[in-house]
Amino acid sequence: MNFPLYIAKRYVRSKSSNNAINFITIIAVIGVILGAASLFIVLSGFAGLKDFTLQFSSVVDPDLKAVTAKGKSFILTENEAAKLNKLDDIAVFSKIVEERTFIASGDKNVLATVKGVDEQFQNVVNINSVIDRGQWLEQKSRQIVVGWGISNNLSLGILDFTKPINIYVPKPGNGPITSTNNAFNSVQTICTGVFFINEKLNDTYVFSSIDLAQNLLNYQPNQITAIEFKLKEGRDETLAKQHIQSVLGSKVVLKNRAQLNDALYKMLNTEYLAVYLIFTLVLIIAFFNVIGSLIMMMLDKKRSLNTLFNIGVTVRDIRRIFFYQGSLMSIIGGLIGIVVSLIIVMLQKTFSLVMITPTLSYPVTILPENVFIVFITISVLGIIASKIASVRITKSLLEAH
Repeated sequence: MNFPLYIAKRYVRSKSSNNAINFITIIAVIGVILGAASLFIVLSGFAGLKDFTLQFSSVVDPDLKAVTAKGKSFILTENEAAKLNKLDDIAVFSKIVEERTFIASGDKNVLATVKGVDEQFQNVVNINSVIDRGQWLEQKSRQIVVGWGISNNLSLGILDFTKPINIYVPKPGNGPITSTNNAFNSVQTICTGVFFINEKLNDTYVFSSIDLAQNLLNYQPNQITAIEFKLKEGRDETLAKQHIQSVLGSKVVLKNRAQLNDALYKMLNTEYLAVYLIFTLVLIIAFFNVIGSLIMMMLDKKRSLNTLFNIGVTVRDIRRIFFYQGSLMSIIGGLIGIVVSLIIVMLQKTFSLVMITPTLSYPVTILPENVFIVFITISVLGIIASKIASVRITKSLLEAH
């Protein structure tokens, strides 16, 4: 039988004869419960916001994207395309031509990225789901689909033939520029649709047919800047990357969704860590109450501890009593806090108790790892606090009358 643990359990369940100590102990346990619940709710809220943010960019992000390893473009031969079509991992792939351009309409102009796509692009990503006005473009045409930001900045309408949209890119070459007409390749286009994804993409991208982009850049028919892949359901991403790399060789670098949005992921992960550290600091402050309640309990049980010491219980075992007591208070308080917070988060998911807008509830996501993080954090801080308090037990304290 573990004697210190047995005594610690009795101390946790029993009340002190001093009401002030009971009150301090209750405050300490409530602090642990609220701290654990607050940490889990905040982490769940942040996980919800992260998912909410990434869901927009993931609409136009492929499972894998092959980008050129050197220069701006590479050649995809017919033999390589045939081999890619035979790979079991790939459901479909789309050839892409991307370039920064200058777009003008009337007396307004913006810098934007033209993304030329082929007919398979709609099968790689669900682009139709983000078309807010108009319709998707046709291949082998001068039609474009622009983001909301670009549409507003240029005051563009749908199929407005009275207001041409010109796209310009600098011509490659050396030497001085003698005329603006000789400095740029240009094409006149018509807007057939407007998409809405997020502010950054809305202000950045213009979609066109791949032929238009290749003609604008003086590219060969098989010259592209990237290939976007949609993998078959359940396929292993790592193996798929190896198979694609074996076909295309070292001329491309393969990236998944996280790597395509590495800056966004780093920002979200940094914010997640910052939130965790801030609330952990709050928990550390709360655990000072646990230390205080344990020390008050020691003073209250001084006579009983003296009796235990006189009958042969060692100082080490008496320290373990209060170490176990503090650890039990922390772990039990943490578990109650996690259960309470799980109920609150489930209520938010079910009944939308907190709203961001009249039609949008605050997003929350329950992640098993967040439950584990909160429990481990509470347990570690509780053990440290209990250890700090238990070392206050000394031989001189036990011998004093």
